[in-house]
Amino acid sequence: MAAYGLYTHIASNKFRSMLLLAGLFLLIYVLVYAGALIAEVVIKSDASVDYYLMAASRDLIAAFPYATGAAALWIVIAYFFHQNMIDAVTGGETVTRQQQPRLYNLLENLCISRGIPMPKLKLMESPALNAFATGLNRRQYAVTVTTGLLDALDDQEIEAVLGHELTHIRNGDVQLMVIAVIIAGVVGFFGELFFRMFTNLSWNSTGSSWSSSSSSSSSSSDSNGKGSGGGAIVVVIIAVALIMLAWLLSQVVKLALSRSRELLADAGSVELTKNPDAMISALRKIEGHGELPGATSAVMELCVDNPREGFADLFATHPSVDSRVDALVKFAGGHDPGPLAIPVARTETPDHQPEQPPSPGQLPPPLPRGPWSDATAPADASRGASQGVPRGPWGRHG
Repeated sequence: MAAYGLYTHIASNKFRSMLLLAGLFLLIYVLVYAGALIAEVVIKSDASVDYYLMAASRDLIAAFPYATGAAALWIVIAYFFHQNMIDAVTGGETVTRQQQPRLYNLLENLCISRGIPMPKLKLMESPALNAFATGLNRRQYAVTVTTGLLDALDDQEIEAVLGHELTHIRNGDVQLMVIAVIIAGVVGFFGELFFRMFTNLSWNSTGSSWSSSSSSSSSSSDSNGKGSGGGAIVVVIIAVALIMLAWLLSQVVKLALSRSRELLADAGSVELTKNPDAMISALRKIEGHGELPGATSAVMELCVDNPREGFADLFATHPSVDSRVDALVKFAGGHDPGPLAIPVARTETPDHQPEQPPSPGQLPPPLPRGPWSDATAPADASRGASQGVPRGPWGRHG
């Protein structure tokens, strides 16, 4: 599907995302098939490879409705309770205009200017600089912002971040990413379950029929794997390979969904705010400061920036800040200021320290001048002090 502009890129990305999501759902059945292979080996350890493959295929057909129902139930539970789960992990709390007028007004103005329904606004107590959007329908949409982001960014930069998250909502990215995380969670959970089951079986069943029979099968000249357990070993290897492949592909699908959408969300923020420099400076300040302590990888994948990376950046869910900034400079006409330092938090000033009494023989400090003091107050003050004339807040008396 060819794309020539921002909106056609969005439509093309949605089409590809649906295909990837369908492929992600199919990985569940790959895991079911791998589990059926292991189950058949446990039930009958001295059959051929062909027998195991055919028996596992029959098991997959029989388990198809149950696997589909379990996956659908998982999605339904997440549909209604995923926000509660995320809030429990992050500690995000809904705030009102009275509690956060600055942040609330910025979000409301963006929504009104583009006719976007106002999502819930949540604040998360964290020094990290990050934000994320969640929700699967209009009643659930929410934008969560950390207190660190609120303190470190100015109004234009916060508006750019909010525009980024609103674009995720407007483009349907939030629904797809939440569902992708849910399905990938199913794949990861059952993949780990099957892998642990196989590991326990191989370590605890050293005297079992299929393990002990492998030695006798190694001396057999049956090239088709038929005999006393040779087929079982081959099938177990196939099952483990399918489990690992399903997990790996689930991560790749999530990466394909996330990386492309972050670039489009940056562009959407510029389209909303008409300020590419604000988005660039926000990314530069967030860079290296977005880690949410205690947050799961699923939550970090929804954030503006995810500093967690795999080996050689292979499993990084977000493009690097440099590549995102380069895209904004190239296509939106922004200017890159380079890495930016976060403003230092304000500390207590010495104005609140108790005043020290003057030492003997030292004149007390001059009284503060009021707004109606005359221009000759300093001279009058010195003359009045020498003559002992009292001065009030509106100048000299007498």
